[in-house]
Amino acid sequence: MSVENGEWIMHGVSWNDPDCIHTVSDLENYIEEIGFLPLFGNEVAGFSVEEWTDPKYWWTDIEAKDPWKWREIIARRGKIAYGKFFDKKAGFISLKWLPYFVNYRRSGYDFDARWEDGMANRREKSIMDVYVYEDENGDTVYSNEKILSTELKKRCGFGKEGSKNYPGIVTGLQMQTYLVITDFIRRKNKRGEEYGMPVSVMMSPEAVWGRDVVTAAYKEKPDESWMRIFEHIKELYSESDDAAIIKVIGKKPL
Repeated sequence: MSVENGEWIMHGVSWNDPDCIHTVSDLENYIEEIGFLPLFGNEVAGFSVEEWTDPKYWWTDIEAKDPWKWREIIARRGKIAYGKFFDKKAGFISLKWLPYFVNYRRSGYDFDARWEDGMANRREKSIMDVYVYEDENGDTVYSNEKILSTELKKRCGFGKEGSKNYPGIVTGLQMQTYLVITDFIRRKNKRGEEYGMPVSVMMSPEAVWGRDVVTAAYKEKPDESWMRIFEHIKELYSESDDAAIIKVIGKKPL
């Protein structure tokens, strides 16, 4: 997606192109095949949902053909992780590859350990305390409560008179893989009627897939997980230069 003459232009393929992705199931299969995929075009040519779908169906609200609707369906199904994982922009990660992203992005730290080591700020903690906490027995609980992002903002004290930069904080927590988007729900008025655009719902990936699955790569060094990701993209998109790949996935951890 780019701006041309003041207009946003989508870059994809026609519906009749044999490489065009036509259904949400086809997209899920494609993500599973290549492992992870940004939603929109980026520095690595061909590495996005946008470039393999028909531009004319985006934002049409036609569920059978609109990739913008497909992202909601995929997030809700829970077979693939969805969130802002690539250069603070949205994308998908298969469950096969999610542990490597988790290990690299978290540097092997669960959030409570990151907080204890002074590597997280209070705004991040106010949000994560909603999703991960200890019960009366001292056991860690990963909440599966469905909280609209708009409600989470209020609950955690963000707003004009409170904490600032709510969008940046939740994006950062997704980039670190402490949160994923699991649904999109429309708000309801006092009469129970839905209104407005669908609002995201987030959870910790541990609440969705279990800690054993999510942290399965903690046994290896974060830079090893990063290298797996980098080399995988390099193999798939051999003509892309290293800087372009790093821009999308992030820098190698020290």
